[in-house]
Order: sequence, then structure tokens, then C-alpha cells
Amino acid sequence: MQSLPVLQPPQLVHWRHILYLMARTPCDRTGRDLPPGTAPTPEQPAPGEEFYPFSDRADFMLADFFYTRNQMPAIGIDTLMDTWALKHPDTGPLFADHHNLYEAIDSIQLTDVPWKSFAVSYSGELPDEEDTEIPPWMTAEYEVWYRDPLAVLESQLSNPDFNRFGGDVMSGNWAWAQADLIAKGDEATHRAMFVLVILGSNKTTVSVATGQNEYYPLYISNGVVTNGARRVHKNAVLLLGFLAIPKTDRKYTNSDHFCQFRCQLFHGSIRAILEPLHSAMLEPRVTKCPDRHYRCAIYGIGPYIADYPEQCILASIVSDWCPRCTGKPDDLDGPSLPHTQGYTELLVKYLDLKTLWNNYGIAAEAEPFTTSFPHASIYKLVTSDLLHQVIKGTFKDHLVMWVGEWLEMEHGKSGAAAIMADIDRRIAAAPSFPGLGRFPEGQGFKQWTGNDSKALMKVYLPAIAEHVPAQMVRTLAAFLDFCYLVRRSLHSEMTLKQIQAALQNFHRERVVFEELSVRPGGLSVPRQHSLSHYFEVIQLFDSPNGLCSSITESKHIKALESQGLLSRSLAAVEGAEVVKETDPFEKEGEAVNGVRDVDNDVFLALTKAHGYPKRVEKLAVHINIPSLPLLVGRFLHAQLHPNSEQPWTSLPLHALPSADPRSFKVFHSAVVS
Repeated sequence: MQSLPVLQPPQLVHWRHILYLMARTPCDRTGRDLPPGTAPTPEQPAPGEEFYPFSDRADFMLADFFYTRNQMPAIGIDTLMDTWALKHPDTGPLFADHHNLYEAIDSIQLTDVPWKSFAVSYSGELPDEEDTEIPPWMTAEYEVWYRDPLAVLESQLSNPDFNRFGGDVMSGNWAWAQADLIAKGDEATHRAMFVLVILGSNKTTVSVATGQNEYYPLYISNGVVTNGARRVHKNAVLLLGFLAIPKTDRKYTNSDHFCQFRCQLFHGSIRAILEPLHSAMLEPRVTKCPDRHYRCAIYGIGPYIADYPEQCILASIVSDWCPRCTGKPDDLDGPSLPHTQGYTELLVKYLDLKTLWNNYGIAAEAEPFTTSFPHASIYKLVTSDLLHQVIKGTFKDHLVMWVGEWLEMEHGKSGAAAIMADIDRRIAAAPSFPGLGRFPEGQGFKQWTGNDSKALMKVYLPAIAEHVPAQMVRTLAAFLDFCYLVRRSLHSEMTLKQIQAALQNFHRERVVFEELSVRPGGLSVPRQHSLSHYFEVIQLFDSPNGLCSSITESKHIKALESQGLLSRSLAAVEGAEVVKETDPFEKEGEAVNGVRDVDNDVFLALTKAHGYPKRVEKLAVHINIPSLPLLVGRFLHAQLHPNSEQPWTSLPLHALPSADPRSFKVFHSAVVS
């Protein structure tokens, strides 16, 4: 395993970078510095404009009820307005009819970032022989929908819900290196803060009642918000566009020209979508921040969230090769060097396409989109993916499957079935406990999710003990050590050393699968090889749980709903591939302010309970938990003042905010898994 030096402990860089960001001087909208201590200018609408184009709150609330809550048909709106006119002949109805209502809604100025589109088609040479059929994909037009990335990012950065500077991705050495590059520029650049742009894409299929439709969402986030903000499915991750998915007849699917066009379409589309960002990567741009101050900002392409097949397309490499290093497919964990843009350009300059493909794993037909932007190399920006590399990859698709294959090789199909039944019995016998999932039928469920794999990890090791060789048990134990370490939200130099040690133990023990002929061809598989890069990736971008593909996958359902591509009724259909939102891998293991984070998922009851008091003080008496007001107040304080220097655990009740009874809901039960 390749050893890497410890550059900077991310926790130390974290505080340095917060100081760097906070030191960026607030300015006015023209970019002129403000005197120290100047409060941000409150931006409130003028009297009478709060609900424009509606005349008052009543008009606005009625429109909201008709259009979003009740979704009343047009004829229903007309009937209600006619009845209203009869009841109030002097003042008339709030809206003349449904046309008047829709016109008011369409004239709202505070809208989301508008959508645009462009069309792409093949521009290469066509077959010149008269008797040769022209493939349909060569004459088709492919539509790409997108939003202005700069406008989307500025909408995120101005959101006061994200009023916390630095931390997480901005704590890593890569962001610090980018900040150093900015500091070496002219005076205007030197005083600018760095806004790291995070991208992610993941093709998805909606296979229930929609005709097997495929969508290719492209998402955008930024490094100024925290990993936690990205994980809670809020607007810290926004839909940037829908990439085109070229299709063709079966006989052309694997043709070299079509594969080349497909890759070029992918990179060319992203390059065109991100073009509005280019100037903001070279010259500072006045940007509104979550604290309502304006600051000069320089933008830069940061890590890209993707699973392995997507990483191959991003890095323009051949499948089974590594996007981050030069390891060979038959020995990925052997000696290698970091993959760089300069290395690729040198090979492309002197070698033909066939040699590049076969000997170096480079698909040179398409140039990565990052080559068009300053200080961006896709080989460095392809990040680790906990979901597909660790949770569902190495654990579910490799180790669990290999254990089953060995049992069948050793005991035959009938003997293996009996042992698997006993393993399922042990898994099902796991007691109910907070943070521990239940599997009443063992591991025999039809469709695995990230949550299923996480939960099974906690009970799988003791379930297979005594049924498999001791070295297999040690292999699983070493892997679980590695898994739980890399899933932490905070990393120090000590945890990095522990990660390296756990990975070395895993590599040493996993050879049992090769020695027992479960993997006679060797253990060189891309997803397991990716584990060797976690040490470096954590140094560069801090905790991987803020850059996991589970974050983009969990956005699919909301993205499709928001664009009218998937109705809520369809989203509720059990079995739809994009429906189940897997909770990204939350904090685990380390104590913060004396509180230990526990890896779990909490599911509330489907309906709120009735008959419970709405005031926290009365509810505390009703459920016999006297400390409830204090606990709720401390929680609210932590959410409202994340940067407070005073620990929330030391504040008395009178200094804490109280819950508004109007927004207080009580659920009489919850399940923790």
C-alpha cells in the first residue's frame, strides 16, 4: 500500500481557514471596503411591497392555498370566485377568475434562477458510401437544460440559513492551497475570499409507472456551507442542470464513434454550463454572504461527487483503471504515481489512441472539462465515495458476496443454504436497541440501500463467526474498523494513522479469499483499491461524508418533483428506484462539546399526535420530562448561533430562545435504527 506523508492535520487547517475567511473585509455592493464594525444593511421590502404582486397577506395566502396546497382545478377556482362575488357584491372577489390568479402568480419577481437550454448535435464526418446507413445518433439533436451556475451559487451564499464560515471541505489542504494561489495575485485578488464550487452528477432511472425514463441531473454546492448542511437535503445542494443521454440502435451502442461522441457530449455540456463562472475565477466578484455582508469572492472548481462509472467518464479513463493514480488494472495496489493533467498531456502528445487505451488506460477521445478552467485538474478533484466504494461496494458487493460464494464452494449448495439460514437467524435475533437495525428475515431482502448496508454491518460480523475461517472474520473486522473511521465527521492526525493501520490490516487479511480460490484472479478491483486513496482525500477535502454520492442520490426525487417530472403520488409508489432517500452517513465516534455523535436514522410517526400541549413548559409536565424546555432551548440556540463562542451547554434557561407554539408539533412515537 502506498504511504503518504501527513501534510497538515485537517483540524488545524480548519481554524486557519476560518480565520482566513473571516478576515475578508466586508464591502458594499460596489466592492468598496466598509469600516470595521459596520453592520450589514437590512434588506426589507418597502411598505406595501411585502406581498407584491398581491395586495396583502390574504391574497397571497389564498393564492398559495389554491395553487400549492389544494391544487384546485381551474373550474373550482372560478366557481368559488363567482360565489364570493355574490356574497360580497361591493368589494368583489380577491381574484376575478383562475386566469387572473395565474397571471398574478406568473408576475412574482422573487423567482428561482430561470432555466435555459441549448442543443447539441454531432458535427463530425458522416459515412460517405452510398450504401452505408447513417447511424441515427449522428443526425439527432440533444437538448441540455441548465441554470446560470453563478446565479445558483449566489443564491446559496446569500441564504442566511447557512451563516457559518469555513470548516469541513474548506478545512482541507486543497482549499488552503487554492487560497495561497489567490493570495499571490494582485491587491484586488489578494483581498478576496475563495468560494469552492462542488459539483456532482448521477444518472438515474425511474422505473415505476413512467416508462423506464432516464434522467441525468447535475448538482452544484459550495465549500462555504458545512458538510452537515449538504447532508440534510436542504438547498445547500441545488439542481444545476439536466445533461443529455444519447441513445442509438443496439448495433451502434458499442461503436467507437458513438462512445467518443457520448464522452465529448458529457464534457462539452458541463464546460458550456460552467462558462459563466470562468470570469469569476479570474477576477473578484462582489457576493452577498450568509451573514448579509457583501465580500469580494474568487470562485474555483472543487471536488466532484460521482460513483466509479461516472469517475471513469470524468477522468477520461478506461474502466478498471484508477482515476487518481497510474496503477495497472491487474495490480492496482502496486507501485504507482499520482495521475496528473501534465502526465496525460505528455502521453497524448506522443502516443496513438490504441496505445493510450490499452497500455495507459486513457480514453483520449474526450478532454476533461476541467482543462478549460484555472487551477482545476479532474484527477485531483475526483473524490472518495463512501456509498459505492465502502458501504455498498466493498462490504455488500464484495465481502458479503464472497463469504456466500466460499460457503457454497466449501459445503455445496444445500449445505451453504443451511448455514446461510443460521446466519439469517442470528441476524434476526439481534435485540432492539437505539442505532441498531432490525432484520426479521435476515439479509434476504430484495433491494439493498445504503441504510440497509450500514445497519447490516453492525450485526454481520458475529453472525458469520464460527461458520467461516477465522481469517475471514479478521478481514471483516479490519474492514469495519476502516469503515467506521473514514465515516467520522472530524479527523485528526491520530485518526489518519488509525485509518492507515486498519487498511494495512485489511489488505493483509483479505488474501484469504485469494488463497481459498474465491478470487483466484486476484484482489485488484477498483472500488477496493479506492480505499487506499482515502488518506490523501481526507487531507485534501476533509471528511468524505460531506462529499458522498448518497447526497446527490437523495436529491433525485426532489429534483424530479420540482421540475414536474415526477408527481408526489408516483413518488410514494413502493419500489421506485429514485424514491427512497438514504440518509447520508452522519457523524459518528467523536465527542463535540461533550456530546458523542451516534450513527443512526430517526423516523417519526407518519402523523402528528393530537391532545398534547403546544407549549413546551406544559408539554414537559404532560410527558414528565422537566428538563424539556432547557433541552429545546439549547437546541434552538445551537441552530440559531452556530458560531457562538459560549458553549450552549452552559447557558441557563432564561438566556435561551423558546419554541414558538405555532410551529411546535408533537409526534407520539419514533423509531431509531
